Amino acid sequence: MRKVRCSSRVLDSRAAEDGAAVRRRRQCLKCETRFTTYERIDELPVYVMKRSGDKELFDRAKIVAGLEAATKGRPVTPESLVALATEVEDAMRLTGGDVTSSQVGQAVLNRLRKLDEVAYLRFASVYKEFDDAADFKRELTLLDKRTAAKPRKKK
Repeated sequence: MRKVRCSSRVLDSRAAEDGAAVRRRRQCLKCETRFTTYERIDELPVYVMKRSGDKELFDRAKIVAGLEAATKGRPVTPESLVALATEVEDAMRLTGGDVTSSQVGQAVLNRLRKLDEVAYLRFASVYKEFDDAADFKRELTLLDKRTAAKPRKKK
């Protein structure tokens, strides 16, 4: 039975599906039949424009895989990598449209620098396509300047 055209009133509302939906118990104003509806957010997909010109769906798993490679052997928890990838995805969604691969990469780098500087350098070396030791030196200099600009907390 579908009560799409009838007016109804809400009797009860509660979170469902671990907060991903709202379950509402309703009652038809004409015949007083009770029924349940579920409301879910319909998120628009985020597309990434690659350097090659290709367009593909944003894939958080790719971000996590790149972060896992950059943090291998480092004292970084898998949970923090997933959280970082989620932050990047949320930031990309807020742009409201398609994003470029450089926007995604820069968002990852900005967050990864705060998490682990060695992992930042590893990720940057792949993302920025380092060719030789001079590229590493230049990035280390930039990293030192950014770190020196921010006052450290005293222990």
